[in-house]
Amino acid sequence: MKKPLLPALRSKNYQLFFAGQGISLIGTWMTQLATIWLVYNLTNSPLMLGVVGFSSQIPSFFLAPFGGVFVDRFSRYRTLISTQVLAMIQSLTLAVLTLTGVIQVWHIIALSLFQGFINALDAPARQAFVPELVEHREDLANAIAINSTMINGARLIGPAIGGLLIARVGTGYCFLIDGLSYIAVIAALLAMQVKPWKNVVLDGNPLQKVKEGFVYAFSFPPIRSILLLSALVSLMGLQNTILVPVIAQQVLKGSAETLGFLMAASGVGALTGGIYLATRQTILGIGKLIALAPAILGIGLIGFSFSRFLPLSLFTMLFVGLGTILQIAASNTFLQTIVEDDKRGRLMSLYTMSFLGMIPVGNLLGGLLANYIGASNTLMIDGIACIIGSIIFSRQLPALRLIMRPIYEQKGIILSNKA
Repeated sequence: MKKPLLPALRSKNYQLFFAGQGISLIGTWMTQLATIWLVYNLTNSPLMLGVVGFSSQIPSFFLAPFGGVFVDRFSRYRTLISTQVLAMIQSLTLAVLTLTGVIQVWHIIALSLFQGFINALDAPARQAFVPELVEHREDLANAIAINSTMINGARLIGPAIGGLLIARVGTGYCFLIDGLSYIAVIAALLAMQVKPWKNVVLDGNPLQKVKEGFVYAFSFPPIRSILLLSALVSLMGLQNTILVPVIAQQVLKGSAETLGFLMAASGVGALTGGIYLATRQTILGIGKLIALAPAILGIGLIGFSFSRFLPLSLFTMLFVGLGTILQIAASNTFLQTIVEDDKRGRLMSLYTMSFLGMIPVGNLLGGLLANYIGASNTLMIDGIACIIGSIIFSRQLPALRLIMRPIYEQKGIILSNKA
């Protein structure tokens, strides 16, 4: 019997998750666009964009490892319902403050920090919950790839709608729609039939469990290399998310719609990469993708930094989106495939820490650099750093393949000498 193209969608729980998250994520991307546009218009400061970006992500850096311990110990299903309710409250608060005209930058920083605390628990719970949603173990890689495609489909649609809404009715309605969109994901979670959570009693205190997770991840070269590469890409390669509004206004002389188009172009590239990963039938060859992705991102960033012409900027943003999603989703798929189940929450929290946790430091660094040398020069440096990371990882790849081969054979994944 021929395997379906998207086998993960055979599972009803995953169908519900896909539908609820798809709607909610469009709202999330609208809010991200509206937030950076609102901050830049309130302050006209690239540095303040960096501060807001820093506040929204820094809790992930410090708290994600403890979030991973929590996720390994308690029900991921109940945890997700709680985080979605809290995120809805955060978005609706932002909407009320903006629509009533009392919004100030410190409100945005405080609410961004609150969202960061939510994400520190939500991200590892979401990553670790995906395996519980698929009925067939062999569908896991496809579920992770579909997840990435869904996120980036929303990344394409959300900013495009957000840019138009900001131009027509203002940022407040973007926040309001985002807040209401959480109803869809909460309803989808409540409609699921989830197996009762088996309470896992982990010996030792949380700090001991965090240490175990670090030792497990960093003593194994393939996991260590991927976490370090993800950290580099997040630190340097993702600064573009806070610098795009500066380029849209100062360099391209555009409006909120211009910003929406640039973000949507990045979304098209990311969606293309996500669809490619979702339709791949094997994990073999994923190492090459992980190595290639930062180079694609780096080339896109350098091209974007030099462009002074909107169509060319849109074209280069395709590569920025493509490189970003290949790096994030391919690394996630690899880690989810090889991790031991009892350490899944902790490893995915370290991945969250290396990915989301480094973004705030990058945002702050990007905002500072852009203040002194300009957004274009900052993005050029970011691109060069990503290409260097790609070269270093590529040189490590043959040795990492030799380490992975016995593990792939044990799991029944590998039948050839390609990894």
